[in-house]
Amino acid sequence: MADTIEVLVPGGQANPGPPLGPELGPTPVDVQAVVEEINDQTAAFDGTEVPVTVEYEEDGSFSIDVGVPPTAELIKDEAGFETGSGEPQEDFVADLSIEQLKSIAEQKQSDLLAYDAKNAAKEVAGTCVTLGVTIEGDDARSFKAKVDDGEYDDVLAEA
Repeated sequence: MADTIEVLVPGGQANPGPPLGPELGPTPVDVQAVVEEINDQTAAFDGTEVPVTVEYEEDGSFSIDVGVPPTAELIKDEAGFETGSGEPQEDFVADLSIEQLKSIAEQKQSDLLAYDAKNAAKEVAGTCVTLGVTIEGDDARSFKAKVDDGEYDDVLAEA
């Protein structure tokens, strides 16, 4: 019978310590083999927190499913800051270009409710609002109206 462990690990930097070690220790799997596999599969996320699901069998075999990091983590990584603003309506911590926002939206597309690039970008902008991140120098709250008005149609056009 298969069991499952779900953890958040830094991309490419998982190790046998917490949170993985304590979860995997009592299982029949080779902990170091799991860590190496996770690091191989998450190397592209380089330090960004990534959700990982490890499914294992009683014989010690395992499979790993790597999710997409949370939107806030992708924004922080792209914009280069550690924590969001304590007062996101007044104190802004970073600015994203429309190209950076589009890149994040493309990475998250499968996890979002949006059915196209424009709406995915608006969902990511909503997270920017809560973090205190501006888009193209403007408050992220005004971004939705600009997208609806077609201001970014050339950038957000479907590939």
